[in-house]
Amino acid sequence: MTYETILYQVHERAALITLNRPDVLNALSAPLIGELAQAVDHAERDDALGAIVLTGNEKAFAAGADIGQMKDQSFTDTYMGNFLHDEAERIERCRKPVIAAVAGYALGGGCELAMMCDFIVAARSARFGQPEIKLGTIPGLGGTQRLTRAVGKAKAMEMCLTGRMMDADEAERSGLVARVVANDQLLDTALTAANQIAGYSRVAVYLAKESVSRAFETTLLEGLRFEKRLFHATFATADQKEGMEAFMDKREPRFENR
Repeated sequence: MTYETILYQVHERAALITLNRPDVLNALSAPLIGELAQAVDHAERDDALGAIVLTGNEKAFAAGADIGQMKDQSFTDTYMGNFLHDEAERIERCRKPVIAAVAGYALGGGCELAMMCDFIVAARSARFGQPEIKLGTIPGLGGTQRLTRAVGKAKAMEMCLTGRMMDADEAERSGLVARVVANDQLLDTALTAANQIAGYSRVAVYLAKESVSRAFETTLLEGLRFEKRLFHATFATADQKEGMEAFMDKREPRFENR
């Protein structure tokens, strides 16, 4: 499949999706988000792939939504069209893990897009922010919600009310990103993690992702019950038997994703 605003590559057992509008710092337009959703669909259907890496370029992961496309829209336009939402949220509906590899600016919609991924690996150059307040609006793709869950009320409120950017080290300390690496190690680190995940039992990976995600949607007691049921369910899989037998035999497991 040919894309105009993204690049799609396969690295061993992982898909690499690169936002590719460098002239506007990968600003999120409707065509880009539509192609991103198509690429995620394609990667999810490919049984040879077990994980996805989403990245931009060294200057920007994505510096926000395309203001030129948004500025003349009315309330009715954005509300009835559900501007960007349906297709952008395709990332969260993906069962395969999605890793954001962020260098440079991840601002506004770019920060929100990164937070839709399962975790973020950041280059030292990464800068995160929700500067919508400077444009007379507020975050609209989850910035007030996901950011608050990631870094807490105080930092999220400050960033949304002032537009202040957070550098990579602060983002790691605050829990927004999983790891910070040197700029030239970003893609290798993210792809290594993606291929490591892809080498595990697909069933167990899906269940682990589902269980961690459930922690944000329910109480601790209900979450623990949910986790317990999924843990019990793994004992009905061939991969659980293979994994534990391989451990006892001191060999690498040969998972068959069943």
